Amino acid sequence: MAKIALKEARELAGLELNAVVKLGVIPATEVSGARIGATATTVYDVNGEPLFYRVPLQKRGGRPGFVDLAADEALGDSLLATTFGAAWNEAAIKEQARAEITKRRRSLVFDATRIVAFSFPKVAVQLLSRGQEVAMLEWGSWADVPPAAVSGRKAMEPGNFERWSMLGELPVSQRRANEQAFGARASVWKETIKGPAFRGLELVKIDPTKFPVERTMIKLVDNRELHYSTDDATHHPCYELIGQATNVWCVGASVQMVLRFWRYEYTQDRIAQALGLGTRTSPNGLPYSRVGDVVTQLEALTSNALDATMVTNPGFDLFRDEIRGNRPLISFIPGHSRTVAGYHSCLLHLPGQLPFKGLLVYDPWPPNVGTIHRYENFNTNTYQYAYHAHLTLV
Repeated sequence: MAKIALKEARELAGLELNAVVKLGVIPATEVSGARIGATATTVYDVNGEPLFYRVPLQKRGGRPGFVDLAADEALGDSLLATTFGAAWNEAAIKEQARAEITKRRRSLVFDATRIVAFSFPKVAVQLLSRGQEVAMLEWGSWADVPPAAVSGRKAMEPGNFERWSMLGELPVSQRRANEQAFGARASVWKETIKGPAFRGLELVKIDPTKFPVERTMIKLVDNRELHYSTDDATHHPCYELIGQATNVWCVGASVQMVLRFWRYEYTQDRIAQALGLGTRTSPNGLPYSRVGDVVTQLEALTSNALDATMVTNPGFDLFRDEIRGNRPLISFIPGHSRTVAGYHSCLLHLPGQLPFKGLLVYDPWPPNVGTIHRYENFNTNTYQYAYHAHLTLV
């Protein structure tokens, strides 16, 4: 497996971020003048290998945020996702995990802690004694992450709160394709690093009032997020983030977000009941054998006012077309469910390379909080199912 040193990851991320900022993927007002932090959290796969780096974005007076950068070429691209509105403080997170475990198990002995992607991209704090795990606590909820399950399930089909190895379960063919794509893209960027144009770790300062992307002669981007109507000029963006009420109710929270967009006010408990997800005191996730239940309940809970459809292995065009039609989607990745409320595609890209395609993801995790990823790199994730719903017109 080809690993990426933090120094190289930060250089590549600086170039990637500068490119997407200039093209309008990330609003210039969010990051103009920001820097990629000098320190980073190494996030490990459950197999013990570095998977990605989480690096704070530093901007005086700006909103907190962080960027996730690949630590392994198997992820396919250097820039995984950028998140605003959520602070990342590794020391504070580890200290809270230590305090939580001490309350429960005072006799537990450990000498090290590290951050682990127990179900990519969800993370936990792993406590170790002499290199061996003695406990793992989910970030935010501080619930104990159960040991790896021994089952005959298919690869890349983990449960909603099951630990699994991203690097261990990624199909060999996909891994090789990702590594080739990463290497080709990185080689082009490295030529830029040698030249005078490199401003890698500082994001280029842009005055959006003087250089608005939409006024350029050549359209460089294609993007949209959900509004109150398809008339973006007169209606504001319209979508609400809802955190999952338990560790395994990501599907329930995702369905709740979509229904609320269509003005159906169901509690997450009611939706969980309809989907057979148990109760808050005894919750369970939605197994892969019942993925079709999402379609059934989107229709049943709206008395068939919504006509829902499930798509296997959805492509970027599906997300784009539904957002253009002002309709949110539910997206299943291995072991997790989120919703999509926007997209961004760069029409200008490096010669011979894939253009940046990103999704505006409203993620119900961590429990009771949720996170908005603006934008998640479509080329670095495995999208297993997507659900969209059209209003039935009389």
